[in-house]
Amino acid sequence: MEKTGKSSAVKILPVMALKGIIRNGNVYFPYLAAGIFSVFIYFVYVSILYNDIIKILPKSSYAWIMLWIGKSLLVLILLLFLIYANSFLMKRRQKEFGLYHILGLEKKHIGSMLFFETALIYAAALLGGVVFGLALSKLLFMLLLRMCRLPVDVQFVIHSKALRETVIYFLCIYTVNLLEGLIQVGKAKPIELMSGSRKGEKEPKFLWLSAILGVTAIAGGYYFSVTSELNSMIFIDFFLAVFCVIVGTYLLFAAGSIAFLKWMKSRKGVYYKSGNFITISGMLYRMKKNAAGLSNICIFSTMVIITLICTVSLHLGMDSLVHFVHPYDMTALYGEEKIAEEEVAQEIAALEEKYGLAATRVDIYDRIRLAVRKEGDRFVMRQDKVRFSDYAEDYRLEIITAPEYERIEKRTVDLQDNEVLLHCSGRDYGYDSVDFMGVKLQVKEELTSFFPYPKAADNTFGACYVMVVKDRQVQEQCVRAWAEANGVTEMETFLESDYRFIGIVLAGEDAQKNAFLGEFAQWCQSRPGFFDLADNVEDRRNLGTMYGALLFLGILFGLIFFMCLILIMYYKQITEGYEDRNSFDIMQKVGMSDREIRGTVRRQILMVFGLPLAGAVMHTAAGMVMVKGLMGAVSFFRVDLLFWCTVGVIIVFMAVYGVSYTMTAKTYYRIVRHE
Repeated sequence: MEKTGKSSAVKILPVMALKGIIRNGNVYFPYLAAGIFSVFIYFVYVSILYNDIIKILPKSSYAWIMLWIGKSLLVLILLLFLIYANSFLMKRRQKEFGLYHILGLEKKHIGSMLFFETALIYAAALLGGVVFGLALSKLLFMLLLRMCRLPVDVQFVIHSKALRETVIYFLCIYTVNLLEGLIQVGKAKPIELMSGSRKGEKEPKFLWLSAILGVTAIAGGYYFSVTSELNSMIFIDFFLAVFCVIVGTYLLFAAGSIAFLKWMKSRKGVYYKSGNFITISGMLYRMKKNAAGLSNICIFSTMVIITLICTVSLHLGMDSLVHFVHPYDMTALYGEEKIAEEEVAQEIAALEEKYGLAATRVDIYDRIRLAVRKEGDRFVMRQDKVRFSDYAEDYRLEIITAPEYERIEKRTVDLQDNEVLLHCSGRDYGYDSVDFMGVKLQVKEELTSFFPYPKAADNTFGACYVMVVKDRQVQEQCVRAWAEANGVTEMETFLESDYRFIGIVLAGEDAQKNAFLGEFAQWCQSRPGFFDLADNVEDRRNLGTMYGALLFLGILFGLIFFMCLILIMYYKQITEGYEDRNSFDIMQKVGMSDREIRGTVRRQILMVFGLPLAGAVMHTAAGMVMVKGLMGAVSFFRVDLLFWCTVGVIIVFMAVYGVSYTMTAKTYYRIVRHE
């Protein structure tokens, strides 16, 4: 008879698990939706990663590294995201599990029911995510190809490895969530389970110390951000800044919010108003969890804003970015035997007529390129490097004569033997004189623009100097000084560094340019003295591929961060709604009107809405210096575009954030009103 009872209990547990999910749909269905979304994102991502087309991307090694780094981040974020969502779920179900125990179910039966619930959620999330992934993976893959400026008419194949990895990865996550639930149920007593969802929290110890540490950590994160520069330390500074801001945000919200609420409670005229009483007492009642929720909302809001800023800026500035790196469509160099300008002009004219294209710019000039190190107003020989940061003041310096400069810029200059024009494609030189390997020169003018060398003050590692001297005689004097300092002969220097440069810019589509430049490249290579050639149209396409992959990752992680943010806000409202329901019931019985309840809800939502948003905007403002540097690492120097994208993204985010919170607030109101 006992065996029959146990058998019946085992049979009914899966049914109870299914009914429990349906009955608690307002907490389970968002959790299920989050699971489906996570499976969908992960399955599509690994399907793209394991597709053979990725292996033939231009600059495939760089793209491969980016995608694998993205996968590592994705694994960590989805794991934390689903564990965090499950913690809300378990908090809400504790009272129900306590009731089951009181009615006669043993903990092992509750554990079995948890197992069936987790298995059902896992199966539904996996099925839904994979189905959506199969339906939309090709579309997203084509989106990636379009962003990478690659042909979209390629075959997309789902590898079994992607499906197998998705199944195993999410099995591990849901197993961790199941174990967390089993541990909580196993340790707790029935009475604790019954009151677990409405159990108050003790005030944290060392409140002021926590507040001071929080302010210090955030100040440290802001310091790392504001003082960061585009050098070898920028990525270390980035991780230090992120770590400090995350820790500081949690500590400051934990201490600051409690101190603020206690201060409001001490003001009798404020605290004993009906609406304020409920709001303040309710938030103090769950002070630790409230601080954790506010800090998480703040951090994820910051992640969403900064990710969108980088993504939108990169998308809008893609063309200017690739043209900044490669201003010419094609360049060619000639060494010891220099090609005649008239010969080049005739060939270009013939190709213009043949292909119906116009060369909007053709620059032909002689230049000498030298490797130097800058120390104040002195250019000295480069030294052996001990650290990567030692390269920060290493530059290439190009010396051209005034007649060559006049031809390029269509501008007349008058220089003396000891005078130069100086241009840096990075930060300004900033001195009135130059000591070039012992040769003393005066800077007549520091040029702010020079077409082949686009200027950006933040351009650190890619910067070069151009020095315009009076004539060939002064140019040779500088070369001899460089040769003596570096221990090489003058003839060797000229053989290695003295070139005739050809740069051409065409008007037209890339397909037409390719035909034109393909024939012109063959002609250039057939001329005596040919040294090197660069097809910058192709190089721009390669850069577009790399930055397109980066843009795709930005969109993907922006969606993930936003989904995390919405779910955290939703669960926070639902959990607090059920916790506050009894308080509102009592207040209604003593005369609190429906209008007063709505006012109380609005005030509480405004506080919970405003504080994380204000923190996110502050974090974003402080982080923009570092964002500018990180964007500079991919040669994006459009500060004006970055500023307006920041303003636009914050405004749009605030609007969407407000709508999202308004929707979850309605859910909160329906719960406290028993609707």
